[in-house]
Amino acid sequence: MIRRRQLALKMKGGVAIIPTAPERLRNRDAHYPYRFDSYFYYLTGFKEPEAVLVIVAASAKAPARHILFCRTKDVEREIWDGFRYGPSQARETFCFDEAYAITLLDEMLPQLLTGQSVVYSAIGHDAAWDQRIAGWINTVRAQSRSGVTAPHEISDCRVLLDEMRLIKDAYELQTMRRAAEISAQAHCFAMKATKPGKFEYEIEAELLHVFRRHGAQAPAYTSIVAGGANACILHYIDNTAQLNSGDLLLIDAGCELDGYASDITRTFPINGRFTPAQKDIYELVLAAQQAAIDKARSGNTWNDPHQAALRVLAQGFVDFGLCQGSVDAVLESEDYRRFYMHRTGHWLGMDVHDVGEYKQLGEWRMLQAGMTLTVEPGCYIRPAENVPQHFWDIGVRIEDDVLITPEGHEILTVGVPKAVREIEELMQ
Repeated sequence: MIRRRQLALKMKGGVAIIPTAPERLRNRDAHYPYRFDSYFYYLTGFKEPEAVLVIVAASAKAPARHILFCRTKDVEREIWDGFRYGPSQARETFCFDEAYAITLLDEMLPQLLTGQSVVYSAIGHDAAWDQRIAGWINTVRAQSRSGVTAPHEISDCRVLLDEMRLIKDAYELQTMRRAAEISAQAHCFAMKATKPGKFEYEIEAELLHVFRRHGAQAPAYTSIVAGGANACILHYIDNTAQLNSGDLLLIDAGCELDGYASDITRTFPINGRFTPAQKDIYELVLAAQQAAIDKARSGNTWNDPHQAALRVLAQGFVDFGLCQGSVDAVLESEDYRRFYMHRTGHWLGMDVHDVGEYKQLGEWRMLQAGMTLTVEPGCYIRPAENVPQHFWDIGVRIEDDVLITPEGHEILTVGVPKAVREIEELMQ
């Protein structure tokens, strides 16, 4: 309710209309597991499909109104699909001013839009939904000869909500810490379960087992379990190959808990011992990550951690003969992109790649307490004529979830070892 009030205060009058996500067919009459829309859940805490939130901003004549449209209570459908709140119980449980059956939405929305100047919605997200809003506005406009006025502006509600979601409150941080803790346990379990001869999907199964065993509802994204050369494919998700002694295994996986994501990457030797070449690249990436984490603090810009990691990596690429020339020349020419082609992090929250602008008025935004982000430099070396052969097919990424605090930062995923010695000891 507090978040709905905050949004109503930020609105310049008008009405916000925010639907949850629809159910999606997987095949024939079987659906994908349902997952609510993040914006809708952020404002309501309501997990059922077929629901719409309407916020009518306060005016000189009336206070703000928070209205939920949802499925009716249906005992017959509950036998098949499970519990439904229904409008009456949903209004009481989730602190709405009003709640109505979703079947009344088309009838009531034109009434709620009458006399309003602005409609707030996620413009362009769903063409069918945009068309439906236009239909409601046109229904009001058709009554203009009766003295009725229709909204004359449509504004993207995500502009307001993204800034709200970017700074996490105490409840969100508590949930994210727990999600990070569960994911950390899963990564440790996966490290200990890894042996030559196993398949990537067997290790993925260990991750999923720990996620669910500790109460997480689902993976936050499709897990990457990439052995050997597969680690050089950034978004590898086949997870079907057999694990070979002498190769590295890169795992990028995190759980979702109560709507909030965690995101961890660790890279380790399948047989429990790094080769000298693997250790060189691994410790280079680890040093780059530490340099980036050191810059993750209030007063620095979003780009400062990336630039810190990039300089460390470029120096290592020159030292190892992967790039030629000075570090400044490698950075200027972007020759490093052959081995490091992504940025060093992203916002984290309800979505694994969470909302929020990275620049404001063309400048990298300043980091603030309450922001959560990942720090994840990497190095991916494919076979090539000008690349030393002992580095071929080495792919390393190390990723942690970081909270910006008033004093500096807090690493939420500290429970997974990442020093070479710690990894080798755990795997033994």
